[in-house]
Amino acid sequence: MHAAEAVAHGAATVVNAISTGRGAALGVGLWTKARVELNRRAGEVTALIHGEPCEKTGLVVAVARKVLRRHEANKTFGAQVETRSNIPIARGMKSSSVVANAVALATTAALGKRIRDGEILMDSVDAAMEAGVTITGAFDDASASYYGGLVITDNRQRMILKREKISEKYRALFHVPPEKSYTANVDLEKFRKLARISEFAHRMALEGHHWEALILNGFAHSIVLGWEPNVAVEAIDAGAIASGLSGKGPATVAIVERGRVRRVRAAMSRFEGKIIEANMNNKKARVVARNT
Repeated sequence: MHAAEAVAHGAATVVNAISTGRGAALGVGLWTKARVELNRRAGEVTALIHGEPCEKTGLVVAVARKVLRRHEANKTFGAQVETRSNIPIARGMKSSSVVANAVALATTAALGKRIRDGEILMDSVDAAMEAGVTITGAFDDASASYYGGLVITDNRQRMILKREKISEKYRALFHVPPEKSYTANVDLEKFRKLARISEFAHRMALEGHHWEALILNGFAHSIVLGWEPNVAVEAIDAGAIASGLSGKGPATVAIVERGRVRRVRAAMSRFEGKIIEANMNNKKARVVARNT
């Protein structure tokens, strides 16, 4: 039967969109690969997440079904989906948006359909909302994962307001605590308290001050959501150009010039958790194998 494999890259928060519906994110060189094999079990989708046997597969299944329905193939085909990733799940590192993009792209390719970027993103965001893994649709995260670079968005209108490449002289360092934080469990009242700050940070990003926006957003969300803000403080003190909470946490991202990575990494390593290092990513998600 027809099969395809696709890869989508990771992202980090610049401005969290939960409180206002307007956000910003940037692409990083982490990845998720999805392999989709079609079969004749019409409408039936099964999924396997390699390395995370306890994680629910609802999002992966929802994305594949969404693509099959879009192309009116659900009455003919079912699908078996497998994913692999180096992005920790439920740490604020955009794992849901990235896997949704990879699965949507691979399913579309397995069907032999033309790859239309807008349709891939819509299927990815719609399925994420149906699966309950996002509140705003995370269009900012999905767009940064799919297109790479810096993306500033209006998630409610599903509009990209600004896109630009990020210099590859920077690297991203993620401090990843052992705790997990699922979007389905977030306290929306806490996020509503952050609306004015988030709106201001969004305007800063649109005006070109995206590193300052990342810092403001990160500190505000760390304090209100109860995550450790001192990881970002120490990262900045050690030479990071920007640092703050990524997503709803608990991961903290630091943006660092290559020559200062060792010093910033050492500062962040003083806190419990692991450090994940990644390049900036300006490349689009892509199909890497196809058998149709």
